[in-house]
Amino acid sequence: MFPMGHAVKALRTLSAGEYLAWEETQRERHELVEGVPHAMAGASRVHNLLVGNLYALLRPLARARGCRLYSETVKLRIGESTFYYPDLMLVCAGDPPHAYYEDQPCLLIEVVSQATEVIDRREKLSRYLGIQSLQGYLLVDSRTRKVEGFLRRGEGWVYALWEGVQGKTIEVPCLGIHISMGQIYEDTGIPEDTGGQLKTDQI
Repeated sequence: MFPMGHAVKALRTLSAGEYLAWEETQRERHELVEGVPHAMAGASRVHNLLVGNLYALLRPLARARGCRLYSETVKLRIGESTFYYPDLMLVCAGDPPHAYYEDQPCLLIEVVSQATEVIDRREKLSRYLGIQSLQGYLLVDSRTRKVEGFLRRGEGWVYALWEGVQGKTIEVPCLGIHISMGQIYEDTGIPEDTGGQLKTDQI
């Protein structure tokens, strides 16, 4: 029971079409999870710099391979009623299915903060790894020099953890390249940890 005096409203979920039409009229961005819209929190300065660094590094290579690279404002559709705004999304197959979303990403990257950590590591992880076209999901930490990767290997996934030193290179699925920790964290002010290492595990 609800206490007397409290207003109770039935929760109405949105269809994909209703959400897309509604979202175009909103001043803030909203993700849709199983039909329920959720407002997105504002990004920090470091978050913005990390997304910018990654976009600048990957964009020329994406274009050379005929892929599309998006940052933060293009939606990813998963299933009938879930849409996310990945921080970076690389698509290397087919024509765009819609003016406002993609649904066949090859690579997804999220910049992790305290506010988004639970969603990025649990909710999005479980949904992202179920996407048939996906070859990799990278989590770039905005508090320390750390990148985590979930990389497709055959029919399974491998977990990789890169930490610390500036010269360490991170595998970027789909593009067949490695980029350095120093390039990713350039100008962010996050100090280098000289004790870093690479760890990998089968998942």
